[in-house]
Amino acid sequence: MVRKEMIAMLLAGGQGSRLGVLTSEVAKPAVSFGGKYSIIDFPLSNCINSGVDTVGVLTQYQPLRLNTHIGIGIPWDLDRNYGGVTVLSPYEANENSDWYTGTANAIYQNIRYIDSFNPEYVLILGGDHIYKMDYQVMLDYHKANNADVTMAAMPVPIEEASRFGVLITDDTGRITDFEEKPAHPRSNLASMGIYIFTWSVLREALITNKDIPNCDFGMHVIPYCHKRGDRVFCYEFNGYWKDVGTLHSYWEANMELIDIVPVFNLYEEFWKIYTKSDNQPPQYIADTAQIERCIIGDGSEIYGRVRNCVIGPEVIVEEGAEVYDSILMQGAVIKKGTKIYKSIIAQDAVVGENCTIGVGEYADSQYNKKVYCCDLVTVAEGSEIPDGVTIGKNVAIAGKTAIEDYPDGNLVSGGYIIKGGEEE
Repeated sequence: MVRKEMIAMLLAGGQGSRLGVLTSEVAKPAVSFGGKYSIIDFPLSNCINSGVDTVGVLTQYQPLRLNTHIGIGIPWDLDRNYGGVTVLSPYEANENSDWYTGTANAIYQNIRYIDSFNPEYVLILGGDHIYKMDYQVMLDYHKANNADVTMAAMPVPIEEASRFGVLITDDTGRITDFEEKPAHPRSNLASMGIYIFTWSVLREALITNKDIPNCDFGMHVIPYCHKRGDRVFCYEFNGYWKDVGTLHSYWEANMELIDIVPVFNLYEEFWKIYTKSDNQPPQYIADTAQIERCIIGDGSEIYGRVRNCVIGPEVIVEEGAEVYDSILMQGAVIKKGTKIYKSIIAQDAVVGENCTIGVGEYADSQYNKKVYCCDLVTVAEGSEIPDGVTIGKNVAIAGKTAIEDYPDGNLVSGGYIIKGGEEE
């Protein structure tokens, strides 16, 4: 058996509840990003661009679309006879196996998969971040320090550090302390949730901590390794990295793609982002269309006005419709005369004629203040909005709605209509 020097384990099973109705029917890593991509395309592309050709993808919540998207890994050149990409779902065995209950527990349940490649190192990744990173450079750093564990981290403003796991290091980069979301952070180095472990070290730590409920890397495994004296180092990353786990950060990351000089460039030849692409016709731009600073996917038809938008494939914007500062996912239809401001319209949603969406003054959400806390209107996959309604800001809509659902034809800011997907 050929030994793999390093394999990757990509944690893609989370619900992504902070994305609200966008993830009521689909796992967060499968959510559309940048028009043609899914979020999981970024870590998968990083793997193959870094020479990591063996990836286990751990799925759990709503896995169908994610599994279909990944397939046998052809778009990422991960369709290999030995190695390649493997989707690893929870399974039932004689004992100690059930749903994945924590990040480390998910890896523990797949020890046999990892052992089958007899790797020297294991790379742990999340499936819900947007970034480009050469994992080979991080591995070289791990080797140079004779490390047992290497954690990727990046500087953040000190006032935001309390949202993250914070690393305290000495002059050599060795981690001397680790604080999970401290109220008064002593450092601005925030953990990115990307780890390289020497496999023998990780294997022992997983087995020792296997009975801890919801066993997690940040809360349990890393502190365990640090406490027993393992060589734990910080790899500082200074490139673009975005956690798109909230509606505002997801919208913001998409909007950054259409800046005049984008901070995250999708067009670099030397570090391509690969994805599964369907055979679609070219986009059509009518003579009535007005387009300013947009990404537009294949098969889309634009007859109206779009400005500062990320538009996926097979979207239709009818004549007289106007869409500003918004994300339109695959198959969305915006009918004539409708005006949309700062919204996320998910896959296959239909917005009727002569609607006005995203207007008025901001109001706190009546549904979930932790998830819906910005100006955005969020319309779930497959939803329908009837003709002629007016919708305020910070609104959530899911399901096929009718005019009777809108008092006097209005849905006020902070309001919601949930008819499917999420429970009321």
